[in-house]
Amino acid sequence: MAAADLPMLLTFAVIVATITLYALELYSIEAVSLGSLVCFILIFTIFPQQSGNQEFGVSELLAGFANPALITVLALLVIGQALFQTDALEQPVQFVLRHTRNRKRLAILAILIVAGAISALMNNTPVVVMFLPVLAAIAAAQGKSASTLLMPLSFIAILGGMTTLIGSSTNLLVADVAKRTAGITLEFFTFTPLGLILAAIGSVYVIVIMPRLLKPRKTMAEEMQEGTGKQFIAQIAIDFNHPLVGARSVAGLFPDLKNMTVRLVQRGEEPFLPPFENVVLQAGDTVIVAATRSALSHALSQRQSIIGKKVHDTTEPEEESQQPSTGISLSEAVVAPGSRFISRSISHINLRSQTGLIVLGIQRRSRMPRMAMTDMRLEAGDVLLLTGQRPDIERLRSNRDLLLMDWSTDEVPLRRYAGRAHLIFFTMVAMAASGLVPIVTASLLGCAGMLAAHCLNVRQALRAVDSRIFMLIGTSLAAGKALEMTGGAGAIADMMVALLEDQSPAMMLSIMFLVVSILTNILSNNATAVLFTPIAVEIATRMGVPVEAFVVCLIFAANCSFATPIGYQTNLIVMGPGHYRFIDFMRAGMPLVLVIWISFSIIAPWYYGF
Repeated sequence: MAAADLPMLLTFAVIVATITLYALELYSIEAVSLGSLVCFILIFTIFPQQSGNQEFGVSELLAGFANPALITVLALLVIGQALFQTDALEQPVQFVLRHTRNRKRLAILAILIVAGAISALMNNTPVVVMFLPVLAAIAAAQGKSASTLLMPLSFIAILGGMTTLIGSSTNLLVADVAKRTAGITLEFFTFTPLGLILAAIGSVYVIVIMPRLLKPRKTMAEEMQEGTGKQFIAQIAIDFNHPLVGARSVAGLFPDLKNMTVRLVQRGEEPFLPPFENVVLQAGDTVIVAATRSALSHALSQRQSIIGKKVHDTTEPEEESQQPSTGISLSEAVVAPGSRFISRSISHINLRSQTGLIVLGIQRRSRMPRMAMTDMRLEAGDVLLLTGQRPDIERLRSNRDLLLMDWSTDEVPLRRYAGRAHLIFFTMVAMAASGLVPIVTASLLGCAGMLAAHCLNVRQALRAVDSRIFMLIGTSLAAGKALEMTGGAGAIADMMVALLEDQSPAMMLSIMFLVVSILTNILSNNATAVLFTPIAVEIATRMGVPVEAFVVCLIFAANCSFATPIGYQTNLIVMGPGHYRFIDFMRAGMPLVLVIWISFSIIAPWYYGF
């Protein structure tokens, strides 16, 4: 072994070890990525590499952390968080659900098919950006984990993108290199028939089989917020300008109080108990309801809030408890054993003057009393649903009477800013899809627009940035650069050329597809495409077979970036919102790579007449 080959072998060893540790999940992605990056830095510090007259060093390895692809993904995560904070997708989601009522799978199937079709006509990255929040919101509305739907969205978009010349940047890149090296011109629909066959086969796997391989994943925050589905007792005080004035019971229920169960209507000294027959709500009534945290949060965030008008926890003036302003959060706190609040009512503990927080509801695990919330005497273990400014909620950590439940704090959606969020989001997608500006520019403009329009604040934006993705992309780009500079990428290509000698054209196509499809999941797909396009042209020329077949093979193989999150940008986009781990992509994506490879190996020789 020559001493010059040592950096290349060490680079291979680090890459293999990194991918293995990612898959085993013994350590966090951030820790493994940092360790891998340190190893690359040590290799190039001990064995300096030259690129022309310039030495390749640490600055080149770290350049990946300023890569436009990384900046794009992080900006898109912030934009997605803004859509969530404003609940901007509630209306389109409800529209889809209304038109697919009792056919839940139809709504998801329709979105996936439309996303795949659009991906054939425009770059698939903005397609995923556009449909991801809608699909995630539909999953939440149907009680499903987003992790079972978002990876299929990414894969369907990639499959749709491989059917036309402009479907992905990889296709355009391969076509450009092929034209410059061999004079081969690929038209818009040159490989569409074969691409449609492969995409159809892959889509069957993605829609039918893949959801069974994906584990439902939720963040700890979601699990805590979702809780057990138990309900809180809350009360609604109706004044003269309240939106519920004149609301009438229908069949014993109040349709205006969606997802809430009315337990009592108190009118002066007269109580109305279920079933409610022809009861019309009037100013001065107090309505006692049982509702989940989600239902209360939804009601609180409406433009005309039905519970934000009067939220009583003390004898404070009613005017001060108006609809919440920007930055209002919800959180849960447990009445501690030995608390001074035990056996005292909400009206008497004066919580609002002490903490600045309002009690929105009470959850009692033993029973649900039929009385006004403000008259309930607290017991140890009662859960209070609190609303107020986040700093006030954080100060509860030092409170000995109430135990703040970690991970339970969440912002109330700012629905009055939903229109702004819609405008900014669709403007960004249109700019990126039209090619008017690069997608990195469009995403940064969209990110800045969301902040400027108060659709979210800086803290929420920073919280949306996923450290796993940041380290994963930066380290993978460093690995690709290291492999290129040490000659590792060229060695793989040379070995492949030697391996394919004396093989039939059909076998050559199959082996090339397999090798490229593996490498595209380790290096970037664009780097793999640039590296292997001249090799594919040379092999086809030597054998005297149509060069187009090998170039198209390279396009399809380079698009098979399903097995790792670093394989393609759309995988990284869905990784954070779907709460995926590295192993999830391997488990669900590797079979798809094999399916496309086997299908291509069977169909392509027949299609090209080998």
